Amino acid sequence: MPSIIPPSPWVARYCERIPVSGEVLDLACGSGRHARLLAGLGHSVFAVDRDLAAISALQGVAGIRTAQLDLEGGEWPLAGQSFSGIVVTNYLWRPRLTDLLLMLAPGGVLIYETFMLGNEAYGKPSKPDFLLRPGELREVVQTAGLREIAFEEGYTASPKPAMRQAICAVCD
Repeated sequence: MPSIIPPSPWVARYCERIPVSGEVLDLACGSGRHARLLAGLGHSVFAVDRDLAAISALQGVAGIRTAQLDLEGGEWPLAGQSFSGIVVTNYLWRPRLTDLLLMLAPGGVLIYETFMLGNEAYGKPSKPDFLLRPGELREVVQTAGLREIAFEEGYTASPKPAMRQAICAVCD
């Protein structure tokens, strides 16, 4: 039996700020650790990933609907949708970052955590295309008109040594 990866402490710390009304997007959800956490808190969750095998484990979980989507293809598959919360961890696709933030409904909460420059010293991802620049999430959120609740960046030892950046912000 595969080990269950616990939710990110960053996501767990801020997920209760997401309004229970509306739907929460778990983007590039992988095995669905955050979708399960959110559904357990009473949220309706839309979990998307390109890996069908990963999201298939979420089939039939109460409060979660899933879709296999190519988030990096030509057309943005989530265009026109709105969410009360958006959760993203360990994923970065800059060409759609602005599109993602525009899907946040008024009062909605963004929780985003991923790797940043310097992570190449600790393993993958190591390509600059997949690593945030210092302060990049803060800058993108401010440009989108969201209000920052919390921001962190730098080295973390857990769950494994890495350089990361994380933000929680609200759409006023």
